[in-house]
Amino acid sequence: MLTPTSYSEAKQLFGKYCIGPDELTSSVPFQFTIGTVPDIPYDEETLKRCAKTHVLVFGPSAFADGSPVTLNALRTLLGVDPAVAEPCMYNQDWYLRETFAVETTPGDVWHLLQKNVREDMRAKRPEEIEASLSDNERFPTAVTCTLAFFACWYATKERLWNHDFVWCSDHDHNGDRIYVGRYEDPTGVNKNGFNVHRHLALRSEYSAATEVSSSMA
Repeated sequence: MLTPTSYSEAKQLFGKYCIGPDELTSSVPFQFTIGTVPDIPYDEETLKRCAKTHVLVFGPSAFADGSPVTLNALRTLLGVDPAVAEPCMYNQDWYLRETFAVETTPGDVWHLLQKNVREDMRAKRPEEIEASLSDNERFPTAVTCTLAFFACWYATKERLWNHDFVWCSDHDHNGDRIYVGRYEDPTGVNKNGFNVHRHLALRSEYSAATEVSSSMA
């Protein structure tokens, strides 16, 4: 059985990309409730292999006032207007009543997330990607990605997935897959902000109402 790695050992391997209780307390401008932090549930071999490609983040489940760390709570704290303050969330409200935004928290556990999207998985459907993952890989939750993005911004001054989207394990009430990311629109059309979207699955209500073209046109 492999032995979990301690926080201090992980810091030596990941440097600034190990964002645990110390880094959250000193860097993030809002306070969490952090009790007894569990050992990091990855062995040294795994952490060494991921030290250059991943960020290791502890995900607290509650703020200092006892309220849960949810996607909606982070949205409220960070705001949605880059003209007022950055970093911020992108100005969307479609998800505010969705379970994944209201109830899901990072779970008071450590998360090991890739800093950059995988080039071999660009433009592939999430179901296809999931089918190809190894037993110890999975999509993260939207709130985990959101917390990791902003914690990394504050702790390292770097942006995860700045121009890219990442698939999440969450679905909305219609069963549509959630994806997040792309803080900065590379075309410059949209304002800055961390995006939360859903990938619409084809269902019977999607069809067409065609227009008859005129031969006079």
